Amino acid sequence: MCTYSTEKIAVRASSGKGPQGWFPLQTATVYYDHPVHAPDEHTVNIDFLNPEHGPSARVAVELSLESARELLAALEVTVERAQHH
Repeated sequence: MCTYSTEKIAVRASSGKGPQGWFPLQTATVYYDHPVHAPDEHTVNIDFLNPEHGPSARVAVELSLESARELLAALEVTVERAQHH
C-alpha cells in the first residue's frame, strides 16, 4: 500500500449504517491511495469505523478528486448554514 496522505480524527455523536444496521462511529480516516473498487488510479478514501463493533462496523467511501472537492464544498456550505439555525 502506498498511502500518500492520511488524517485520522475521532468522531463523536455520529452514526454509520452498515450490513447490520446503524452503529455509533468512533473514528474517521481520510487518505489518498489506490482504490479497491473505484475506476481511478488514486482516490480520496474515507473510512468511518467503530472497532469495538468488529470489522463490519465500517463505512468506506472512495471519491475521485473532483468528487472529493465537490463534497468538501458542500460540507462547508452546509456547516456554515447549520451554524445559523
